[in-house]
Amino acid sequence: MLDVLLVEDDYDLATTVAQYLELEGIRCDHASNGVRGLQLLLDHDYDALLLDLNLPRLDGLTLCRKLRDMGYDIPVLMLTARDQLQDKLDSFRSGTDTSLPNHLCLTN
Repeated sequence: MLDVLLVEDDYDLATTVAQYLELEGIRCDHASNGVRGLQLLLDHDYDALLLDLNLPRLDGLTLCRKLRDMGYDIPVLMLTARDQLQDKLDSFRSGTDTSLPNHLCLTN
């Protein structure tokens, strides 16, 4: 079973994503702010991170950059409503991934 961490401050969206993942057989922990997300990442061994860009206390780009600076290579998928090229480039520069390894794909 895959274990993922969802860091998302929109409770309704987080609930929907977590329920979908559960239906797919994926265990999902949730944090509603970047500081709590970072603490969970340091305390647990997750297979992937689903990360919102706009978070209270510690934004998604900074959280991802901190993880990469500490040597964590967990796959990170950024969740955001931002659609500008600069936002995408900033996400990639902070260490988010463009694709997941095959064993982490959510669908067949």
